[in-house]
Amino acid sequence: MAEAHAVASPDAPPDSTERRDILRAGAALALGALAAGKGIARAADASSLDAKLLPGFKVETVKTTGAMLHAVVGGSGPPLLLIHGAPLTHLSWFKVAPELAKKYTVVAADLRGYGDSSKPADGENHANYSKRAMAQDQIDLMKHFGFDRFAVVGHDRGGRVAHRLALDHPQAVIRAAVLDIVPTHYLYTHVTKAFVDAYFHWFLYIRPAPFPENILNADPGQFGRGSPELKADYARVYRDPAAVHGMCEDYRASAGIDMGFDEADLKAGKKVACPLYTLWASDGAMGRMYDVLGIWKEYASNVQGAGITGGHNLQEGNPAGVLEKLLPFLNG
Repeated sequence: MAEAHAVASPDAPPDSTERRDILRAGAALALGALAAGKGIARAADASSLDAKLLPGFKVETVKTTGAMLHAVVGGSGPPLLLIHGAPLTHLSWFKVAPELAKKYTVVAADLRGYGDSSKPADGENHANYSKRAMAQDQIDLMKHFGFDRFAVVGHDRGGRVAHRLALDHPQAVIRAAVLDIVPTHYLYTHVTKAFVDAYFHWFLYIRPAPFPENILNADPGQFGRGSPELKADYARVYRDPAAVHGMCEDYRASAGIDMGFDEADLKAGKKVACPLYTLWASDGAMGRMYDVLGIWKEYASNVQGAGITGGHNLQEGNPAGVLEKLLPFLNG
């Protein structure tokens, strides 16, 4: 995710600041109710942009075990699932999905808590935003379109969902690719100053609600970044406080319940069994700070990878480079 704004200390004494937080939380709930009342208009906005940026793709709302996902499907050929990151939506694939659809049946959806998908209740220990729950969404999504086995490409948070998907459902995932990440477990167990400086939002968003939500809701326009075609839609999405909360829940789950799942797998010696491709930004924080390919070899049995320029959102910053690297891997 792009850099965030400087914030006040979360350890400030509970004086007038606490009262302001309570008022802001109330305002957030009111705005959330207003956004829910405009669900039809929001869906229309989303479908309109889908038609513009993903011509030929069909838009559907898909019911999964625990959510309703705003999804698109297009193309023909073997099934390929694309999973977006934070604070993005499925539209972050718009520069590569049409090209991939020439060879594959491409499916992409907003993750639960993001975009125009539903925002379930948090669940105990944020379980409804665990990567396990999100991975089950993807299984249900692909079954909806008639696919029991498929390849998957995940960027950022979507790469973390793809990682869990390959671990929990090895019978379903033929090949997996992850863009500009190393495993969550590695990052939280190898915290360095460089990591905190580059990804300090990882530590802000996991604070109990509504502290980070209040900060983010104060300036929803900060999410209107990235490709010019998507700025207005990201700003639209994050005017809904429920989307802000959903994103924070994703991070809270990653630092809690997901770590438990990861530790259990590592203790059992369980690794990603299918072929895994890791693609990272050589001009970004991942490329500067980590041996990305070497780290993934600790978590997967069959790993290839490469670094390319393009920044963290590689599929937007260097779509030709992403396609050049991914297509040979996906073609097997």
